[in-house]
Amino acid sequence: MNRLIYLAFAALALAGPASAAPPEPARPLFGSDEIIRITIRGPVDTIAKAPEESQATYPGTLTVARTNEALGVQLAQRGITRRKGDICQFPPLRVVFSQPPPASSLFAGQRKLKLVTHCRAAEAFQQYVLMEYATYRLYNQLTPMSFRARLATIDYVDAAGRPITSRIGFFLEDIDDVAKRNGMREAKLGDRIPVARLRPADSGRVGVFEYMIGNLDWAMQAGPPGDNCCHNNPLIGDSGGSSTLLVSVPYDWDFSGLVDTPYATAPDGINVTSVRQRRYRGFCRFNAEARAAIVDARARQAPLMATFASVPGMDPRTVKKATAYLGGFFADIATDASAEAKLIKTCL
Repeated sequence: MNRLIYLAFAALALAGPASAAPPEPARPLFGSDEIIRITIRGPVDTIAKAPEESQATYPGTLTVARTNEALGVQLAQRGITRRKGDICQFPPLRVVFSQPPPASSLFAGQRKLKLVTHCRAAEAFQQYVLMEYATYRLYNQLTPMSFRARLATIDYVDAAGRPITSRIGFFLEDIDDVAKRNGMREAKLGDRIPVARLRPADSGRVGVFEYMIGNLDWAMQAGPPGDNCCHNNPLIGDSGGSSTLLVSVPYDWDFSGLVDTPYATAPDGINVTSVRQRRYRGFCRFNAEARAAIVDARARQAPLMATFASVPGMDPRTVKKATAYLGGFFADIATDASAEAKLIKTCL
């Protein structure tokens, strides 16, 4: 396809409708990329050893090292795969603040947060955490309608104050705050929506990005039965009502080829030999917008490729592996003809 036509698609498809409400600034926790240090005190071993189906919550304290601010919290396991004992020795956590943090706090405005943890003690798992964090940084460069993440060094201590371990993790912005930053609100519309409800420009971008990182563990139009739509892609909209077009906001990338965790597997029904094998799963109805997203990605190649080297603590070998994998994506979209063959012509 002629490059001028691709550029025309880009101009049209990336021009989305304005949000109905004025956007809000990011909460303090997500207003910086500087790594923070915190202490989580509580029955950490009990939480880690709880059955994967456990819904129990445990009292604890979160202390910010720089200010020595101590905040009461409730801690609980969360997630699905990473809660399984044969996968992770330490589960992801949900951190719920017992009282609203004060306006002066780093955690001002937060009520509950997802904390992505180290899974296992081996050093390699620290690199997987950093790789998943970097993946959020990649998507942040493509659109503000993306989850922000804040990297943290976390000192875990038991209820008596005895040290357990120190590991890297990161907090993930709440979907409500993603929506508010963009003058929108979270949309909860059951476990399935018509594809026609999705806003085209954003949907084209999501499909291209998931291909970029080699992720197959997602869906833009359906979620688990009885849960909110959609699988690893919650929705936001101008009003959340029955007529507004909805924006899919992807997250949860430990099963992607880019992160490449040892426990990652492809979803049932997708015939690939490895999670490192890319497969385009965007919808054909968003092909024009996908072409626009491809043009946009090409223009951002240099800063996207530089993302990994800017992540504190990332091993040079991890950086090399990640940039090589991302380079494979840019090779696939290097020409219009290649992008058509590798992505667009294989749409769903």
